[in-house]
Amino acid sequence: MKHILIIEDDPEIIKLLEIHLADLIYKTSKAMDGERGLQLALENDYDLILLDLTLPILDGVEVCKKLRAKKNTPVIMLTAKSEEIDRVLGLEIGADDYITKPFSIRELLARIKAVLRRTDLQQQEDHNSAALAFENMHIDIEKRKVVLDQKKIELSPKEFELLVLMASNPGRNYSRTELLNIIWGYNFEGYEHTVNSHINRLRAKIESDMANPTYILTSWGVGYKFNEDLVL
Repeated sequence: MKHILIIEDDPEIIKLLEIHLADLIYKTSKAMDGERGLQLALENDYDLILLDLTLPILDGVEVCKKLRAKKNTPVIMLTAKSEEIDRVLGLEIGADDYITKPFSIRELLARIKAVLRRTDLQQQEDHNSAALAFENMHIDIEKRKVVLDQKKIELSPKEFELLVLMASNPGRNYSRTELLNIIWGYNFEGYEHTVNSHINRLRAKIESDMANPTYILTSWGVGYKFNEDLVL
């Protein structure tokens, strides 16, 4: 049975979500402020977190940032704000999806199912994959661990997914739109800069020379690729 944590300060929304999630045979837990929600999220293993952006004590942005530093539990952010900057912020801090209030319960349930389905598929793929080895770099996919020059590299969930995707297909060119659709699941234009910022952060962690990268190469006019010359 899937277990979903609801971090939301509106009791009516919580009640609505609990009723509909119970109909899908999902177990739910709840927290009505960010501090308590973060505590529950870190202390327990949930299949998904529904996270309101505006919360007492600790807002959703800080909750997501602190959560992402420790765990990669899927997160769907709920918010009354609809400006692009808020959508981008949700993606930048590691949310897996984003929906604005007032939302259609049918649409939210569809998003929940989609995120859970992607997570299940990714976990199955990770389980079936052993590891990727390149010059000075070893990627343990199942354990989600990257070792570079015998040192463990700490990556965010999205940074790790980007690295594994490209490293699994050395030399294959990925456009920013492709990476956005594959990693984030968003099928619309305008958020490619989110890909750029994640690639830059990934490079900062694995490249010794950002100006002349060894692993993640820029395909001019296309996007990015993993250096096929490093294949052992």
